[in-house]
Amino acid sequence: MLETDPPARSFIDTLQDLRPDPGAEHVTLEAVIDRLDERAFGLLILVLTIPCLVPGLPGAQLIAIPIFLLAAQLAVGRTEPWLPRKILDAKVKSSWLVMMADFADKRMRWTLALSKPRLALLAAGAGERLVGLIIALAAITIALPITNTIPSLAITLAAVGLIQRDGLFTLAGMALGTAWVGLLVGLIVALMTGAGFAIDFVGRHFPWLLDLVQ
Repeated sequence: MLETDPPARSFIDTLQDLRPDPGAEHVTLEAVIDRLDERAFGLLILVLTIPCLVPGLPGAQLIAIPIFLLAAQLAVGRTEPWLPRKILDAKVKSSWLVMMADFADKRMRWTLALSKPRLALLAAGAGERLVGLIIALAAITIALPITNTIPSLAITLAAVGLIQRDGLFTLAGMALGTAWVGLLVGLIVALMTGAGFAIDFVGRHFPWLLDLVQ
């Protein structure tokens, strides 16, 4: 679980340490996890989520799987992250790690200036479990076609909140994630309701059309 003392080293510095050795084309995900510190849950979720911020990222559906598994473990109160051996053995491109480290260094330093330990109830204990649940739901929507950017942003904010022990960031991530999931569920219900209405209307007034498609 999260510690009460603020981290002595920024998560961006930790992400910079993930840069691979020169000449290495791939590293395993297990090797990446081994370089993370005690904040592995938040850091690992963040590492996996950063590439998904790219709209329409190929492979985002696959990345969503370990994000979901990690978030589900947070939701049930697990203290250390676990992933199946097949995922741990997956090879990560060195170029991907470099891109992720550069993105964090250039685009995420503002979070260090704005985040600080606060609203602990939203970043630890029961609050941490709720964050895990929202992240898990948002990760499911990443797997849908061309819907990865907004839920990834929500997960990124929540992950930064977990890492920095900042309940305000986790609240922002949960709010965005909940709104996004709610929007998608509303659209699906509307489409299903609309489809049902259309079929009923055709069945009443133009039954011969249904006979053509049966």
